[in-house]
Amino acid sequence: MTLIREAGFGAVASEAPAPRRLSILGATGSIGLNTLDLVAAEPGRFEVEALTAGRNVHQLAELAIRFSARVAVVAEPSAYLELRDRLAGTGIEVAAGPEAVAAAAARPTDIVVSAIVGFAGLAPSLAALGSTRILALANKETLVSAGPLFLATAHQTGTRILPVDSEHNAIFQAFEADNAAMVSEVIITASGGPFLRTPKADLAAVTRDMALRHPKWNMGPKITIDSATLMNKGLELIEAYRLYPVSVDQLSVLVHPQSVVHGLVRYKDGSLMAELGVPDMRTPIGYCLAWPERRPTMVKPLDLSSIGTLTFEAADRDRFPCLPLAEATMRRGEGAPCVLNAANEVAVEAFLADRIGFLDIAGLVETTLDKIDAEGGLSEPQSLAAATELDSRARKIALACL
Repeated sequence: MTLIREAGFGAVASEAPAPRRLSILGATGSIGLNTLDLVAAEPGRFEVEALTAGRNVHQLAELAIRFSARVAVVAEPSAYLELRDRLAGTGIEVAAGPEAVAAAAARPTDIVVSAIVGFAGLAPSLAALGSTRILALANKETLVSAGPLFLATAHQTGTRILPVDSEHNAIFQAFEADNAAMVSEVIITASGGPFLRTPKADLAAVTRDMALRHPKWNMGPKITIDSATLMNKGLELIEAYRLYPVSVDQLSVLVHPQSVVHGLVRYKDGSLMAELGVPDMRTPIGYCLAWPERRPTMVKPLDLSSIGTLTFEAADRDRFPCLPLAEATMRRGEGAPCVLNAANEVAVEAFLADRIGFLDIAGLVETTLDKIDAEGGLSEPQSLAAATELDSRARKIALACL
């Protein structure tokens, strides 16, 4: 302790730091609301620049007023008048439409939290690069659909990418960049979702309501269904392959029902480093908001004695075919992950609308991949326009297969 004090660690600043300017893309979703919960817990630490939402005008207006946002943007163009009326007289700027969301993302800030679900988050995430110091990325589809383009742009503009997903945030904390050559394996954990113990024969009868009952995490419907099919782990493998200097063969998934260990990094010297915490997204969000420091959050401490036992098991790729399908797509590379994501979004939406069964999700994704591969043109998207075109093609094929 004496040496640490003499080295100057733990020194108390003589005055409070200037507030960090913050924008949240997808403010009314679970990530956005958890972020604002942390902002509310530290008055004066943040200034909210922009808040965006898909179509939840009522909640967006309430949040914009409560947090004194400079601008509020709704992605649905037809919702503009309602948002304008709700914020009349507040001095808060109002806009609507996908282009307006991207423009809000490009406003100068210290931190942008990108939490728009799905491919829709790609354009705003790209727009934020160069206009913010830190992009806290909760939109895994950005890296899946156009990872090389996105990361190259981030490098060119100097924006630092911090992963918000609990698994990748855990890996980020455990991955020693200076010792990357000594990493032998990166392990992503999975709760196993609501059907971890469900026999394969019973999965055909799974309903929308059954699939939305996640045992550990409170998430939006799309991500919850992805968790039930284990597609979310497949997407996270692709995300990890983009984020970290590892090969495909160095990535793996381990089922951990307690959801306490969020990610692990194995080193060639035999060390296995893990990040542990209660299943609460405010922990990884808070880490990103405070980085490179650490700040207290209201998340309750992890009590290992009350948990008692932590268990781990291999993922069942036979009962959950979305996982090996995503792994094969990751190995295929080029534009295949973009197609995988687009087809999965169509499939999940169709399942939520009771148009297809639970087991049909993987089948629709695989059929779409096969059809678009047969057509050719699966090259890696080199621009937003190219990624959008490939995403659109995949959606049209998937919809035609319903």
